Amino acid sequence: MMSNPVLVEVLRGSVVESRHRGAVAVLDADGKVVAGWGDIDRPVFPRSAVKAIQALPLLESGTADAYGFADKEIALACASHSAEPEHVHLATDMLARAGLQVADLECGAHWSLRQEVAIEQARAISQPTAAHNNCSGKHAGFLCTCRHLGEDHHGYVTLGHPAQEAVREAMEAVTGAPHSLDVCGTDGCSIPTYAVPLRALARGFARLATGTGLGPQRARAAQRIFSACMAEPFYVAGTNRADTMMMGRGKGRIFTKMGAEGVFCAAVPELGLGIALKCDDGADRASEVMVAQVLALLLGETEPLAVELRQMARPAITTRRGMEVGGLQPSEALARLSR
Repeated sequence: MMSNPVLVEVLRGSVVESRHRGAVAVLDADGKVVAGWGDIDRPVFPRSAVKAIQALPLLESGTADAYGFADKEIALACASHSAEPEHVHLATDMLARAGLQVADLECGAHWSLRQEVAIEQARAISQPTAAHNNCSGKHAGFLCTCRHLGEDHHGYVTLGHPAQEAVREAMEAVTGAPHSLDVCGTDGCSIPTYAVPLRALARGFARLATGTGLGPQRARAAQRIFSACMAEPFYVAGTNRADTMMMGRGKGRIFTKMGAEGVFCAAVPELGLGIALKCDDGADRASEVMVAQVLALLLGETEPLAVELRQMARPAITTRRGMEVGGLQPSEALARLSR
């Protein structure tokens, strides 16, 4: 097994204090590798980075239209949100439109991922509900789809349930990678997750961005999902989150979605390219640098959006008093497009 290159460096002063290794795949919809770093054929669990694919049955089944879901609801169905009040209220509303309740969610409960939000929640309620789970929008989408199709929603998170079979079929069709039992695990929100190569994930996101090889109905659903997420990035993530900031600055030109354990998937529709990456040690701080840097490289040196993304790829490290004492930066290996 090849050793992945160092892609992100962490500096304290001018000295490199830590290093993050990883792999990145950039492909077009036909499967051509446009750029790559490290082992892009090693299977990884994409976790929440593939929620845009997992949301395809919500659109293709007619559920989104049946319940009047617009951009915000579709974005939330693709979200790993911060459980800010807007997120919790919208997830609850999505369920209500289908005659469902928060108690029907099978994703489990946790406090907000943002400390300041979690503190306010703890002041207001004794414990969080499943609506506070960062995946509650996705699960609301699963439940609403079950209700619209007349399927029993109980156990909708389990392997073999029609809701998860629809997701597995979409994942296989879009990525072209087998989603079989031997590569199946369980995600943090209790649904099945499958380990697939970064190469396949990047090609899948290029196909979502272009519609290539998807068929008319799936291509329309993918385009609507991307458009919704890029139009309402706050509902994909939350205040000051990487996806919110990158898609907000992109203004409809870039799609990004983080996943747990240092995974990111992204797409640049105007270039017809998809991106998938994994930070080996699972650090979000490094995967955020990696995706911002790769997007900047693809957009070009003088492109104003690329300038903003390069700044995002170099976040500062500060003391508790706010003094800047270092920062993260792409390594020399990630300074230019690589084949």
